[in-house]
Amino acid sequence: MRKLSPAGRFAVYTGLGLGTILFAFPLAWMLLTSVKPIEQTMVYPPQWLPVAYTVVWDGEPVEVTRDERIEVPSVLVERTSGNRVGERTLMAVERYDPGDPAYRLICRAEPGSWLVTERTGTLARSKGTRQEVVSDEEIRTRLKFRWDNFPKALETMGGRSLEEVEGSIRPSSAMTRPVTFWTFLGNTTIVCVLGVLGTVLSNALIAYGFARVRWRGRDLFFGLTLATMMIPFPVLMVPLYGVFKSLGWIGTLFPLWVPSFFGSAFNIFLMRQFFRTIPEELSEAARIDGCSEWRIFWRIILPLSRPVLAVAALFHFLYAWNDFLGPLLYLTRKETFTLALALQSYQSQHGGVQWNYLMAASTLTVIPIIILFFFAQKTFIQGIATTGTKG
Repeated sequence: MRKLSPAGRFAVYTGLGLGTILFAFPLAWMLLTSVKPIEQTMVYPPQWLPVAYTVVWDGEPVEVTRDERIEVPSVLVERTSGNRVGERTLMAVERYDPGDPAYRLICRAEPGSWLVTERTGTLARSKGTRQEVVSDEEIRTRLKFRWDNFPKALETMGGRSLEEVEGSIRPSSAMTRPVTFWTFLGNTTIVCVLGVLGTVLSNALIAYGFARVRWRGRDLFFGLTLATMMIPFPVLMVPLYGVFKSLGWIGTLFPLWVPSFFGSAFNIFLMRQFFRTIPEELSEAARIDGCSEWRIFWRIILPLSRPVLAVAALFHFLYAWNDFLGPLLYLTRKETFTLALALQSYQSQHGGVQWNYLMAASTLTVIPIIILFFFAQKTFIQGIATTGTKG
């Protein structure tokens, strides 16, 4: 291989660095959004870092939210009649009538100032919350990460309202068994662990039959097995649903992990190629010593195949952890939801999306598989690099 010049290496590393930044951008945005208050998640231009705004009122710093920037000469008025007595609102000077008894003048607002509201720590603005017009110079800005978004996101994933969690209303007294983040995590873990177990055992056994056992029609059946990779899941979706419904498995976790015990073409191919790299002499020597085919498979082939088994296990674990379509089809009760389906349900359960809580819940969902990949990275690369090599 020809050695790259310094300019070539610089170009390669620059391209790799830019690609890394491009692919890491969504993850970084999710992490930063998860520690922001809701009003800073969808602002334009985008605000990268979470900050807190404080104003000194009566000699003490008070944390506020910046509600509206004033662009034209306006007045801050308060309603004195009607259903919304005490509510404050901005009104352009030319629209304000000093003689109107429905409004009371609070102060005048010059362009460039802000309408700010005292932060109460709850979604709803409590009665008597202070709301004033202040200039840019009066607002102090500091970096502040909202780590409490994570426990709040965990509490609300099961269906509790944000108002209950944030304390603006009392919790419901209905005696219902709570569905929590840990319920969804447990369901996902069950599906992943049993699926990995089925994937490793079934695919290894089938791949061994294709790689080391000679029988008539072996190559033909292997070709047919690979051909099943061309069948898209939507073609099988309706027949599989009918099978699982007849078995009474709809609404349970069985459809999500039982199929893994019947093999998959990609993993069979991956393991077969690895098994073929193991010297035949090991199997022949074992046969001479009286080992059966099963003992050769279990005592010799599998211990030597840990890298490819780890790759297949990791692939299936990541697939099962992130799978959304399967749980959406087969699960009907919230108590059986996996994390992927729970996140989608969480996004729509409160009407308007609370993006900071949704990103916090997504971060907690993504962290386990990131940690798993980093710990299994060496074995994963070894299994991929040695699969299909001969000698």
